Amino acid sequence: MKNFLKNYKATIILVAAIIVGCIVGLIFGEKAAVLKPLGDVFLNLLLVIIVPLIFLTITTAIAKMKSPKRIGKILVTVIVVFIVMTIIAVLVGFVVTSFTQLVNPEDTETIKTEMAAEDEVAEAVEEAEEITVAESTVQLLTVDDFSKLLSRSNMIALLVASVITGIAFQMAGEKGEPFLKVLISANEVVQKIIQIIMYYAPIGLGCYFAALIGTYGAAIAVGFLKTFVIYTVVCLLFFAIMYTIYAFIAGGKEGVKRFWKNAIGPSFTSLATCSSAASIPINTESAKKIGVPEDIADTTIPMGCSFHKDGSAIGMVFKIMFLVCLFGSEINPFAILGVSLLANLLISGVPIGGGTIAEMLAITMLGFPVASLPLLTIIATIIDAPATLLNVVGDEVSSMLVARIVDGKDWLKDAIAKEESEAE
Repeated sequence: MKNFLKNYKATIILVAAIIVGCIVGLIFGEKAAVLKPLGDVFLNLLLVIIVPLIFLTITTAIAKMKSPKRIGKILVTVIVVFIVMTIIAVLVGFVVTSFTQLVNPEDTETIKTEMAAEDEVAEAVEEAEEITVAESTVQLLTVDDFSKLLSRSNMIALLVASVITGIAFQMAGEKGEPFLKVLISANEVVQKIIQIIMYYAPIGLGCYFAALIGTYGAAIAVGFLKTFVIYTVVCLLFFAIMYTIYAFIAGGKEGVKRFWKNAIGPSFTSLATCSSAASIPINTESAKKIGVPEDIADTTIPMGCSFHKDGSAIGMVFKIMFLVCLFGSEINPFAILGVSLLANLLISGVPIGGGTIAEMLAITMLGFPVASLPLLTIIATIIDAPATLLNVVGDEVSSMLVARIVDGKDWLKDAIAKEESEAE
């Protein structure tokens, strides 16, 4: 019993706080929104530390790799795993929505009353049309000023810069050692800052859930309720089934056991904050507790925040199929797959609002009316919590798969042996 309390103390406190928050939300309803600022404090603390965390963890992880071949192997494996998992997520979303009518055509007029004002739509369309695919790719991967790397709005550019810096340390050899030691030391300090922030997690997440439960229901329009319910069920089943399968492929029965033991913290954090970025610290720590090597966890989790989003991929399919049902259109399955994969890369790892360009891309490429953009915005808003859940936990289990491929079938046994050796 003592061992149980020792291993699960933090989790029990976190779950208890969230349950209390849910009860408060149910009892007080929208009045519980008064607690949201306390939750915002927690979210802001996490978001502030994201930029230095990503830069330091990826840079030092790559710089400390003794073998240049390992760097390339990890990066290539990460990309392949992300692509395969995203394709599977898109296929699951398509299969489910192919046999389900998400909205009845006769509900079109009712749903359109939920749409934003025409000038807002026009403004969003004009902004999206001003940026070509080539230009958006450049803006996605790079920035024109160093200071812009210090913003979470340019996370992919930050990832690219971090990888390049890590490789540069490898190339510099001994001459780069003094500066590397400074960054390693800074990384240790950042990890301690995160540890301090997580002491506030029960209060922050509890207040977030109270506000979420108290106000979330009112945000769901009746015409979109069916889509929300089906999507949530799909997410939960995908989480329980696919991620268990991935964990088993990566580490067998012990991998499944360790995955479920450590997935609770990232899951609740993602649901409460609706932010993949804010979940990076606890997600990375959970992956390491599972046994994922430090260099793989520190590389995979931050990269996954921008490049791997199972929930968003399934969500994009739902958005497209919602419009298909609404307008009675016929869409090529391969077109849905391609557009969903492409649009998924344009969704940022920050809370609601990062998907407008991706949604506009899907609308224009598939020939839907521009006026349908607000419909997708509404769907994106109501499915944000379950989508973020898959986005975050999917990164954790993907790090296990990367470890399995890079370090071989005995990677978890080696990790357990190392833990036992350090405990003695």
